[in-house]
Amino acid sequence: MTPSARLSAAIEILADLGERRRPVGDALKDWGLAHRFAGSKDRAAIASHVYDALRVKASAAWIMGEDTPRGNLLGSLLQMRGLDAEAIAALCSGEGHAPTALSEQEQTRLSTGTLDGAPDHVRGDYPEWLAEAFAEAFGENAVAEGRALSDRAPIDLRVNRLKGDRDKSLKALSHLDPEITPLSPLGIRLKVGADGRGPSLNAEAAYTRGLVEIQDEGSQLAALIGAAKPGQQVLDFCAGGGGKTLALAAEMDNKGQIYATDNDGRRLMPIYPRLDRANARNVQVRAPKGTKDVLADLEGRCDLVVIDAPCTGTGTWRRNPDAKWRTRPGALEQRVKEQDEVLASAQRYVKKGGVLLYITCSLLKAENEDRIGVFLEGNSDFLPLDAAHMARRAGLEDLARFASPPGAGLRLSPRTSGTDGFYIAALLRN
Repeated sequence: MTPSARLSAAIEILADLGERRRPVGDALKDWGLAHRFAGSKDRAAIASHVYDALRVKASAAWIMGEDTPRGNLLGSLLQMRGLDAEAIAALCSGEGHAPTALSEQEQTRLSTGTLDGAPDHVRGDYPEWLAEAFAEAFGENAVAEGRALSDRAPIDLRVNRLKGDRDKSLKALSHLDPEITPLSPLGIRLKVGADGRGPSLNAEAAYTRGLVEIQDEGSQLAALIGAAKPGQQVLDFCAGGGGKTLALAAEMDNKGQIYATDNDGRRLMPIYPRLDRANARNVQVRAPKGTKDVLADLEGRCDLVVIDAPCTGTGTWRRNPDAKWRTRPGALEQRVKEQDEVLASAQRYVKKGGVLLYITCSLLKAENEDRIGVFLEGNSDFLPLDAAHMARRAGLEDLARFASPPGAGLRLSPRTSGTDGFYIAALLRN
């Protein structure tokens, strides 16, 4: 496919997303099945265009003067690819499978359009209904935080200490020009290309053999903040596919016991092959079994209980730009309810002197500091650890600078820490 034909395909997929409001991955998959002539490189390039258009959907629509699939794509070529009006016009010739030629208005907008006078949610590329929440969380930095969440994310890897160290991993991946992450002592970062694509890790022995795992640096730090030690009893209460479970197993050097559970057994399925590949042997998976309480024997026994709570996922917009436009206000209300419920349930398993670690990949105060505040009001036997204490426990003193301004815990974001957005709070049971 020509570069111009790829643009036409991206516009087609964006139109499908607008009509059916479904995950972008589903739309891309369906398009690929219906257009089998498109090779893997074509599909990857088309997906990159679609993701770029979604990253800057609001600002692109403002610049182009129209919130349409075509307008979103043209605006993204200007903002994300750095193409000028002349270069974009050359791609939109109307010949063959290329998009139709630019109109006079489109030419003018691409040449002179700016974000002057645009409201904060447009300049920051986040939904208008979240404008108040962003202002509450970030104040005068709301636009800058939104823009950082619209950037492309790098590929972060976590070194699996059960199989090697970072030096060994860097050597194994040297042909990919890896860099060490600035905050996590276990992180390796791979850059994405100008088109937003990174290397295929499925073809890398270091990954397929479990020496490294794909995990954002912020998620690595969240697991490290738990300060799990060999010999402890640890419960990963919302384990999902097991990313933090694997990180905890490595920190504990396969000694002690980790119990991994999730209220949706389907989300746990990927954990089994991942445990084998990582050589994690101290993990006991407790999948739900109908009405049976599979955690009854753990009440009051755990040194550490980790809650990777369900949330709106605002902190992951760099990787899931479609999510910010699909999420609706009702979803936030539902997530808040679920977060209160999971905190109330998980606290039962923390022993005296143990720690309850609450993590979200959200940047909204309602899902983070507010939830911890509500929990502490009803549970006087828990005390929040301040950011400096949390950082010292993990041997990562530098993280204290990410103390959450509105309340207890740490807050990471693409703008401040270069990671995905995370909130982490540690509560000690006295």
